[in-house]
Amino acid sequence: SLLIQPTKQSIAGPNKETNGLHFQAQIGKGTGSFGKRRNKTHTLCVRCGRRSFHIQKSRCSACAYPAARLRKYNWSVKALRRKTTGTGRMRYLRNVPRRFKTNFREGTNSRVATTAALRYTTAAPAIAQDPIKPSVNVEYTKLFINGQFVDSTSGKTFPTLDPRTGEVIAHVAEGDVEDINRAVVAARNAFDKGPWPKMSAYERSKVLFRIADLIEKHNDEIATLETWDSGKLYQQVATIEIPMIVRVLRYYAGWADKIHGLTVPADGPYHVQTLHEPIGVVGQIIPWNFPLLMFAWKIGPALACGNTVVLKTAEQTPLSALYVSAIARGIYSIAGLPEGVVNVISGFGPTAGAALCSHMDVDKLAFTGSTDTGNTIMSLAANSNLKPVTLELGGKSPFVVCEDADVDQAVELAHFALFFNQARALKRAVGDPFESGNEQGPQISSEQFEKVLKYIRSGVESGATLETGGDRLGTRGYYIKPTVFSNVKDDMLIATDEIFGPVQSILKFKDHDEVIRRANATKYGLAAGVFTKNIDTANTFMRALRVGTIWINCFDIFDAAIPFGGYKMSGQGREKGQYSLKQYLQVKAVVTSLKNPAWL
Repeated sequence: SLLIQPTKQSIAGPNKETNGLHFQAQIGKGTGSFGKRRNKTHTLCVRCGRRSFHIQKSRCSACAYPAARLRKYNWSVKALRRKTTGTGRMRYLRNVPRRFKTNFREGTNSRVATTAALRYTTAAPAIAQDPIKPSVNVEYTKLFINGQFVDSTSGKTFPTLDPRTGEVIAHVAEGDVEDINRAVVAARNAFDKGPWPKMSAYERSKVLFRIADLIEKHNDEIATLETWDSGKLYQQVATIEIPMIVRVLRYYAGWADKIHGLTVPADGPYHVQTLHEPIGVVGQIIPWNFPLLMFAWKIGPALACGNTVVLKTAEQTPLSALYVSAIARGIYSIAGLPEGVVNVISGFGPTAGAALCSHMDVDKLAFTGSTDTGNTIMSLAANSNLKPVTLELGGKSPFVVCEDADVDQAVELAHFALFFNQARALKRAVGDPFESGNEQGPQISSEQFEKVLKYIRSGVESGATLETGGDRLGTRGYYIKPTVFSNVKDDMLIATDEIFGPVQSILKFKDHDEVIRRANATKYGLAAGVFTKNIDTANTFMRALRVGTIWINCFDIFDAAIPFGGYKMSGQGREKGQYSLKQYLQVKAVVTSLKNPAWL
């Protein structure tokens, strides 16, 4: 039998006042299994709680958490867990998870539910009274059109807010229909008359390499802006996302001079070849959850193919894209990007976004966001000039743990998959994303904050069991406790809707056929995770699940070369990898008559 019993337990030091929600568990007659005292140094990972006796490439050998977050101690693991003073060097041990031994059989899922709740939802609130002041000035708040920063035609601005406090960071130019038209005209002139599409592919690749180098050079400033504007953890942005952005741009820089057509055998005295040509002016719209990473996913393949771009930022997070635009144009250093090739507009969907989607001089659209907005974009594209559209839309990705799986690994990755980036996906210690040691920041805005709380209330009202969380954290900023529901039914809103918040739902299943049927019953088809040690089981799920990406015994692996996109209402087309290039190219067939075909 398993009893989860919430208790209030102090996790703060003598000079702290914060208490966190902890759990005690009783499994059968035991209270869990702890490590025995050993006369050797333990390297204890503060993310997964495992002893790691070796570090692989400066990361925990169990969960790949950066080794900078590891500490070595000569005490037993049990003693470590008693020393939760919360101060000095021991502050890293406030959230050391307990590990339990219990039987697990397919269909119960109790071990997964309990371990997830116990291991990852005992976060200590660590919200500072006074948020850390970012060490960067907001210099670029205007529209970036034709290589220059300019005011909007209307002169309107809108505030971008700090999710930590709800206070205004800066007022940003509000682009509308006229500004979109100015940007499209600049992009059209750059494509029709400028040097970019006529530049050799090798020269274009050098420009992309320079932009990647400059982003890498300005890592600190960019990460600070991204964190300040979005509430994402600074450490996550600086050490994970910006290196991924640099990798994506270098990946497509390497592809620029490898795009070519084919020679096609044909009947008769003809020479047939295909040309792969840039599609023209591309309109792109990016979301707020990964602002700069989506910026790179979008512009990388578009520029490598020789297109010009008009990109609209999410109104919640415009700052980092505007800053990188300045770098790309060469305000800090000459990157070599010609005027009008990349234009960045900050504005709102119903005005700037709609104008971009319906503009007759835009040849292609790419959008990442909600399914409802994707439907609107498809309609606007079809009713204008029938422009092709790439859509990466919503998802409700199933995470299937089979009876033979490594449940500890599955639990850790299930937590990471949802709570990394405020789900968008969060971890444990909640607080200022600039503060070292915090592992969860705020939601992006008051609207998203209220939306997530509404879903949590819906889960409680519909009869799901709230294992932990379920409320805001603190009274300032948009912080929400990591929330886990069990006993969830397939028709509950928390199981069917994409929440974009720290809410996890645990559902039981009896056999593989049942879980495949239920996983495929959703309107989405973005991704799925399957955990099993049986290769036949893995192959069954790989073939049966109708999703764009399946991770087997892993999750959220986003290499630049791996295509990403969805089935059904999760979108169309693919981003990243070689497949993304096809979205930004036209194929032209050239047939030449041969006057002397005797050799054929």
